[in-house]
Amino acid sequence: MTFKDRYNFDKLENEAKNLVIIELERQLENYPEPICTCEDCVLDMATLALNSIRPLYRVSLLGSLYTAHAMEDPLYADAVQTAVKDAIDKVHAHPSHD
Repeated sequence: MTFKDRYNFDKLENEAKNLVIIELERQLENYPEPICTCEDCVLDMATLALNSIRPLYRVSLLGSLYTAHAMEDPLYADAVQTAVKDAIDKVHAHPSHD
């Protein structure tokens, strides 16, 4: 049995992903010009934003309390907003399709 098979790594949850998705939806709804929202472009935007911010992984209730505290940090919220804006702008300028 491999190491990966012995443990349930599916329990790991990155709360930053949830924040990015919420912020991405908000910013796309208010983007000042038409923008591609196909699955490839939206997932590229989310990936770029997530790779630009500190992850907030949790696996337990105690971890949920830690990540909830981190999510309330105004500096972290600003980082998420900026990362999402930059990701949207970058993918809009250079979509992964024609």
